[in-house]
Amino acid sequence: MLQSSEYAYNGKSNPPAPTPNTNNPVKTVTAPIEQATIGRSLIIKGEISGTEALYIDGRVEGKITLVDNRVTIGRNGSVQADISARDVVVMGKVTGNIECSDRVDVRNEGVVNGNISTVRVSVEDGAVLKGGIEVKSEVKSGDRKQNQPHAKAEQQPKALAATAGA
Repeated sequence: MLQSSEYAYNGKSNPPAPTPNTNNPVKTVTAPIEQATIGRSLIIKGEISGTEALYIDGRVEGKITLVDNRVTIGRNGSVQADISARDVVVMGKVTGNIECSDRVDVRNEGVVNGNISTVRVSVEDGAVLKGGIEVKSEVKSGDRKQNQPHAKAEQQPKALAATAGA
């Protein structure tokens, strides 16, 4: 068995244990989430559409369409727009209708003035919600064709009128 000259010179038969390098950052296994951000000082007027998640901490007026993604309105965010997305999280203020294919989450500091249409909704204590809520059933188009007698009942959404607020 051959040993390097350093170990033979020092008279050691085993190499020293490697010391951990504290300067290297820890590598994560998960992929980063692609998310666009509208900062606090930005004001956008017009239509926003795209294929990545959006975090709004500034001001948006117009229309937001991110059908397959999440829209998050931060604590400093102010949105005067209709929102169409997969998920919407409201921590700031939204004036406009929200249409979601999955979930709307209004956090404790959030304010929503408008109608919500979604499959799932969550409103925390302290949140303000002024408008109507339409909770739709989560039915896939393939399931609806197989169950023709039940299709008519499933098409009628469960309506819930909510007028809570200041």
